[in-house]
Amino acid sequence: MSGIVKRSLSIRGHRTSISLEDAFFDEMARLAEERSMSLAALVAEIDATRDRRTNLSSALRLFVLEHLKQRRNPVQ
Repeated sequence: MSGIVKRSLSIRGHRTSISLEDAFFDEMARLAEERSMSLAALVAEIDATRDRRTNLSSALRLFVLEHLKQRRNPVQ
């Protein structure tokens, strides 16, 4: 398992940093590709809808986790 890696990207015209393990970052990139959008656009979408009490990196991890749970147990 990899440690946390800090990465910088631009969302909605401003630079920000996210700290994610490689596994979460790789899954985020895969989800962005699956949706035919850039990684920055997906991060901006998640950022716009997250609870402001949750930091962005945590919101990204929770997004990935929820997506993987839904894939494992799709709603009938």
